[in-house]
Amino acid sequence: MASDGVEIASGKWHASGSSLAHPARLVTSGEMIRIMLDDDVVALQSRVAEITVSDRIGRIPRRLTFMDGSLFETADNEAIDMLLRAHGADRRGWIAELERFHPRLIAFAAAVFLFAWLIYRYAIPVLVEIAVLVTPPVVPQMMSSGTLSSLDQAVFSPSTLPPSEQDEIRTKFEAIATHAARGAANYKLNFRKGGYIGPNAFALPDGTLVITDELIRLAGKDQEMILGVLAHEIGHVENDHSLRQLYRSAGTAGLIMLVAGDIGSAGEEILTDGAALLSLSYSRSAEAEADRISAELMAKAGHDPAAIGRFFALLEQKLGDRADTSMLSTHPGTPERRQAIEDYAKLLREKKNGDQ
Repeated sequence: MASDGVEIASGKWHASGSSLAHPARLVTSGEMIRIMLDDDVVALQSRVAEITVSDRIGRIPRRLTFMDGSLFETADNEAIDMLLRAHGADRRGWIAELERFHPRLIAFAAAVFLFAWLIYRYAIPVLVEIAVLVTPPVVPQMMSSGTLSSLDQAVFSPSTLPPSEQDEIRTKFEAIATHAARGAANYKLNFRKGGYIGPNAFALPDGTLVITDELIRLAGKDQEMILGVLAHEIGHVENDHSLRQLYRSAGTAGLIMLVAGDIGSAGEEILTDGAALLSLSYSRSAEAEADRISAELMAKAGHDPAAIGRFFALLEQKLGDRADTSMLSTHPGTPERRQAIEDYAKLLREKKNGDQ
């Protein structure tokens, strides 16, 4: 009878080997514990010390497993904690302790973010380099083809530049590309009308380059400037900058989802789209490296190695781009880049004169 002990919790009882749940009550009397069914029938009796109790994790129901394999399940976690403390056995579990003791939870969260930062700072760069090395050529080709196709549908329109001007620029570009490690055969120059992105030029991972009519018009009659920009884009391809950036963006998005857990389909879409957008930009070091390659290729092809520096000066003059480099920027500031390229071009000229 229930009057022979103290009722501490209600729940459901599962007989050994059965999935059928019976409404039941947990009653204690000294060192003994009983499972009482609704008709005051004793379903089971056991010593408290012989029962296995699941750890407390949040509001998850607790399970008391008896030696015959039957179990009692209840959502009254506080009652089970009181029962265990009364018999000298606190099995709330370390996760429950973290939830109850907030300073420890803060320390745990800090440790998680520290671990995530270490992965971002050291593990992801290593994995990116490995991914670049093992990526078969067909992958950049497929990525580039799909990206250009999407841009043609959503952004670009056919170039209105006269075919003769296109041919002239393309011929000079190919002469510069012959000095690149990949050779001219692995580069293809495309002309497009830029639409809302305006004056721009970019390179895709497989060596596909795009330059907009607006950039060519911005340069006016200074074809050396245009060739310097294209040589800069060759620099990005030569060093797999776009492929590295894409892998890094994907790795970063994956790390965020790993730490944040289930963020929902909308969150995943934001992260993956953000990773794709990040892959279109480059780090400050990558931009500076491409600037140097531009100067080197232009010099080897007999062109002005400082031509791309004039492009930066033009941006300052016509577009008002005079921002200095800051810790928050992803690219070197235009004045800084222009000065760096002029210094490097001067060094190349001095070296060439010294070799003669």
